[in-house]
Amino acid sequence: MRRLFPVALAVLVTAGCSAAVAQKTERSGGTGPFTLVTGRDTTGYLQPLLDRWNQAHPGERATLLELPEAADEQRAQMVANLQAKSDRYDVLGLDVVWTAEFADAGWILPLDRGMFPLDRFLQPVVDTAIYKDKLWAVPYTSNAGLLYYRKDLLAKQGFKPPKTWAELREQARTLHDKYGIGGYAGQFLAYEGLTVNFAEAVQSAGGQILSRDGTRVTMDVAKAKTGLDFLTGGFREGWIPAESLSFKEEESRLAFQEGRLAFARNWPHAYGPATASAVAGKFGVTRLPGLNGPGSSSLGGVNLALSAYSKRQKSAVEFIRYFTGLENQRRVLADGSFPPVWAELYDDPGLIKRFPYLPVLKQSILSAQPRPASANYNQVSLVIASAVSNALTPPFKEDDDDVAVSMKGQLNEIIRAQ
Repeated sequence: MRRLFPVALAVLVTAGCSAAVAQKTERSGGTGPFTLVTGRDTTGYLQPLLDRWNQAHPGERATLLELPEAADEQRAQMVANLQAKSDRYDVLGLDVVWTAEFADAGWILPLDRGMFPLDRFLQPVVDTAIYKDKLWAVPYTSNAGLLYYRKDLLAKQGFKPPKTWAELREQARTLHDKYGIGGYAGQFLAYEGLTVNFAEAVQSAGGQILSRDGTRVTMDVAKAKTGLDFLTGGFREGWIPAESLSFKEEESRLAFQEGRLAFARNWPHAYGPATASAVAGKFGVTRLPGLNGPGSSSLGGVNLALSAYSKRQKSAVEFIRYFTGLENQRRVLADGSFPPVWAELYDDPGLIKRFPYLPVLKQSILSAQPRPASANYNQVSLVIASAVSNALTPPFKEDDDDVAVSMKGQLNEIIRAQ
């Protein structure tokens, strides 16, 4: 028995290794129908693009699985699926800030850089898909916050689009009082959107919250307070309507295109629907204002990643190559109003004629600040959104200094625990 035991053990180990290798090979070389899971498509542009793929690849059909609109809820459902090692999801549409977390957890697989024309993409966008010198996803859409404004109302008052917070405040108050509409709104519900709006306010005051690599809290309390004052002041004075405390992207988009707001901070996808709304021909788009001049947006967007548990990895990777290709990227902009990742599309005369804001958007993306590549980003965002929501909700706190100091302390605890 003593002589047989090592042999038997070797057989078992070899069999186990062979099974693992076979499973890995099956997954990496697997082809067939697969799923794309992403946030809810509020514009209806996505399924027609998938139909084009499906018509050309009948044996590798892509099925769209839509998650809730809010980024926090999308992440929660994806994480639950991946923690269970389910193979239901194949291609993941990830918010650009999730790269580090999903890579560290082993939920997504690194991709071969040579398979994708990354040198023709906007560089800040490519950076969001790289973590620890590996490519973990491929940029699909980019995003930068823009200021939508009622150019017809501004013209009546002799105003030019605001470049500073002081100009925005003056114009928003004037238009609110004269026309009985909300002055300004962004995304102020306590979720990831509020974190983005606050981060943009801090950046536009000359500060930042974390170091770019997410390893240090670099928040200057005075600059954070300045950014918070811009938001709380609007609610106190009434030119930011109280109802916007419940706004996500869709609520703020609808409020503006229905004529209930003079100014709105939103992503570029809100442009297309507005051209067929009550404000069609009456609005314009410009960069976000800041403390002393044009402000700084947070860099947003969606990257396509490969689930580590997919059994159709070969088909999934080919789909990612197709869906991030130049021809499809043109349709992403033309049909969905989403910012493409190919740099050359921003200089296309035909597209600029149809989307006059493209030069402004390109400038906004190139000057945007990426959110930190922190594996604990979700905790960071929850702390920020909760603290800022409390500050914006009546009864207002006496001093925003206290909010900023408390927030910085909580963030330091999270970062030290990494």
